[in-house]
Parts: sequence; structure tokens; C-alpha cells
Amino acid sequence: MRYSGGGEVVGDGQDNVDRRLDQWRIERPDIDTTAMGVVARIQRACRLLERELRDHFATHDMQLWEFDILGTLLRSGPPYRLTAGQLVESSMVTSGAITNRIDRLVARELVTREIDPENRRSVLVTLTESGRELVNGVVVHHADLETKLLSKLSRRDQDELAGLLRKLLIGLGDHSPDNSLNS
Repeated sequence: MRYSGGGEVVGDGQDNVDRRLDQWRIERPDIDTTAMGVVARIQRACRLLERELRDHFATHDMQLWEFDILGTLLRSGPPYRLTAGQLVESSMVTSGAITNRIDRLVARELVTREIDPENRRSVLVTLTESGRELVNGVVVHHADLETKLLSKLSRRDQDELAGLLRKLLIGLGDHSPDNSLNS
């Protein structure tokens, strides 16, 4: 038997979080563990999904962060160019981290970097032809993998989960950094 975060029985089977929640209910029955169950499941799902994605991208000689940057540039549309600042906003990493990542992608000849002629304080990052070929080839496999990873959920379940997670993210202060990124 499985419990929701608040203790009601749902579905069949138990996940790793159920055991911890049961232990909390025994040791501290005075605490409502509903939120603990939700947060723990989101954290655990994130770790498991990231492991699968990391392994998948490794088969394409790529890291997750590389796909994130290359995919962001591809989604931006022609000329597949964004400022380093726009990449920072979309990736949730520091400007120092993005600089290091851009350096590594430049070394692999997947992007180019140049000073913005209209704003000399800004750096433009452009997807190269080989970068575009790589990300276009990988994105098909990536979409297939994510479909497989969520196959235990019906399309309706996936839509509902996406809506709930969107609501949570907005409540936590997440927002679309720039509508021009077409994300």
C-alpha cells in the first residue's frame, strides 16, 4: 500500500519516499509530512531523470549542459545567436560558469563567440553549422528518451503533472526570462 504525502492510500506499490514518510509518521506523528513527500519525490525524480539524461548524452559524446546551451541557441531561431547574458538567464548558472562553458563549446567548434558590435560590453554566442548538426541529430533521440522515461504516465497524467509543476515553479519565482528565446 502506498500513501500520498498526507497519508491517504493511492495506487499500488511503494517508492523510496514512502518508507521515509512512514518512519516520520512513527517518530513524529505530530508533523504533517505532505510537503515532505512532494519535495522528496521531486528531488528524487530529478536525480533519476538527470542520471538517465547524462548517460544518454554521453552516448552522443555530449554533456547535459552542452545540450542545454546548444538547444537554447537552436530554439532561438536564425541566426541562432544569443548574448551570454541570455544564456545565463536560460540556464540558471553564473556568468563565470557560462563563460567557461562557452569556452569549451568554442574549443569544440560548436559555437563562435564575438563582441556585440552594438554593445561592446556584450558577447554574442552563435551556433556553428557543426553545432547545429549535432544538436539537431541529438534532439530526436532526446525527445524519444524523455517519452520513454515518462511512459508510465498517460498523456493526461503528463499534462496534469506539467501544469502542477508550472504552478509550483511560478510560485517559487521562476519565470520566462525573455519571450524572444521561444522557449
